[in-house]
Amino acid sequence: MEIVDATHNHIEGITAIYNDAVENSTAIWNDLKVDSANRIAWLADRQRSGYPVLVAVAADASVLGYASFGDWRAWDGYRHTVEHSVYVRADQRGNGIGKHLLVALIERARAIGKHVMVAGIEAGNVASIRLHETLGFEHAGNLKEVGVKFGVWLDLAFLQLTLDTRDADPTCRT
Repeated sequence: MEIVDATHNHIEGITAIYNDAVENSTAIWNDLKVDSANRIAWLADRQRSGYPVLVAVAADASVLGYASFGDWRAWDGYRHTVEHSVYVRADQRGNGIGKHLLVALIERARAIGKHVMVAGIEAGNVASIRLHETLGFEHAGNLKEVGVKFGVWLDLAFLQLTLDTRDADPTCRT
């Protein structure tokens, strides 16, 4: 397995993983599947923003998982914080792919000067929460029944990782 920056060659695999999560899990709180054009636009948007989309690829070039981060909130004061997502193909879960992708994302966030990485995880997803904890993420709170999928209210657990120890710029107004 190799972790690389996503290209258009990976869109089919990314789309399949995304749609499987939509149809079969509470990892994505959307009800509708997307097409390749949607994921191409998403990839272009991330790249335009200077944010990575990473893929884990097998020796045969198939996509085993993907990960990315983007702005946590739109206002200037949050510019040093990102929220990430990691998705692994259903038949590859439990093989350490998610951990490799997340470690690579953390490195990328540090490299571009981000201060905090946030994870929003469905509170019942114990495996994902444990993975984040093993990498130093700390619980930041839970929001009760803020989402719904498959006819069930879902709780959202927030975890965060401080990426550096720098002080905020005291001259910055936001």
